[in-house]
Amino acid sequence: MPKRSKGYKEVAAKVEKQNLYEIPEAMNKVVETAHAKFDETVEVHVKLGVDGRHADQQVRGAIVLPNGTGKEVKVLVFAKGEKATEAQNAGADYVGAEELADKIQKENWFDFDVVVATPDMMGVVGRLGKVLGPKGMMPNPKSGTVTMDLERALAEIKAGKVEYRLDKQNIVHTIIGKKSFGPEKLEQNFRALMEALIKAKPATAKGQYLRTVTVTTTMGPGIKVNPATIA
Repeated sequence: MPKRSKGYKEVAAKVEKQNLYEIPEAMNKVVETAHAKFDETVEVHVKLGVDGRHADQQVRGAIVLPNGTGKEVKVLVFAKGEKATEAQNAGADYVGAEELADKIQKENWFDFDVVVATPDMMGVVGRLGKVLGPKGMMPNPKSGTVTMDLERALAEIKAGKVEYRLDKQNIVHTIIGKKSFGPEKLEQNFRALMEALIKAKPATAKGQYLRTVTVTTTMGPGIKVNPATIA
């Protein structure tokens, strides 16, 4: 177990570990327990009652949060010709093709947060699967990052679009904003994310779908939300 700071212990004492909080109280707690000197990111971790080893129980998608993420996102777009121009005009931070793939592979370059590609570029992007995949950056049609509508894709990403997908433990990890948003805006983003996850429930999922739901800040303690109050 890592050694906890005095500040962490003080704020952790404000949270009852076994308690399942109502959504508004959980958002108040997550703001109250953010003790770092910087504007901490607020994260959500949801354990789902699915088995991601089966293709028909995968949960993956994306949503534009009502209040954004509070984070400036750098977008890399793989495109050529007119689509490259469209991406540049729409505010992409980097636009290119094979030369950018080479830079990622040879220079271990990752000065970006999201990767978008036109379908015709997936042959080039595909060879980056081993490095982009583990970082959760591989473009995917389900999350809207493989598309010909680059203007829309970039507008959504810059506005606060977040992706959600299962990890190997069937947990979804994503962010819903910054501590500075305050409880009300965080609750709006949280409810939007939960609504998207519920809509994405696989037809083959059995039993309780939302097993555990935890919110936390970058440096703060986990706060458990009562899944029964999420609808």
